[in-house]
Amino acid sequence: MPQSWQNQCLLIRARTAAHVGSLRCVAHVTREQLDRLLEQALLLDEHGTLARQLDTLAETYVSGEVSRAAIFVLAAEEWRQAGQPAAALDRFQRAAEDGGEVLIDPRAGIADTLFELDRATEARDVIEAIGGDAWNPATALTVAETLAAYGDLDGAHQWATAGIAACAPEATMRDALLRTRYRIRLDLGLPEDELDALLA
Repeated sequence: MPQSWQNQCLLIRARTAAHVGSLRCVAHVTREQLDRLLEQALLLDEHGTLARQLDTLAETYVSGEVSRAAIFVLAAEEWRQAGQPAAALDRFQRAAEDGGEVLIDPRAGIADTLFELDRATEARDVIEAIGGDAWNPATALTVAETLAAYGDLDGAHQWATAGIAACAPEATMRDALLRTRYRIRLDLGLPEDELDALLA
């Protein structure tokens, strides 16, 4: 590694460590602070380090513009990227238990991680539980993509279709669901229908 790049990495690490330390003291998390932490860690490409920093941030959380649950979800994703699905599962579960505001139901992450851990029956039970509660289109998209990835195309199609029905006509999420549903229908060998035509 060139010395200049090595020095830059050391500087970024120092700034990141100082930033996390300041968050420990303040315990009030702003979106700007979190974005800065994520950007710094992205430069280092060290998912395990970022996951541990997010764990610390969640554990010392008092208040903020981002919920503790959302921070646990970010930590879970980083643990998955670091090749630690068991740790990711724990963080998704803690996010669900926290109950704070999140874009996507953490149980969708739980289900996806359970599939990754070859615990398919448990994963399907979690998805069934999500379906029995209130859910939003972003959660429907995540569940559809998970089921498609693990071979349940019929279930994925049902979730994508339901997600579209729950969307406002001009919602960005609706386009993502339409595209996902279209790909699923191609894999199922189904003909184009009226929802597919909306992609034209």
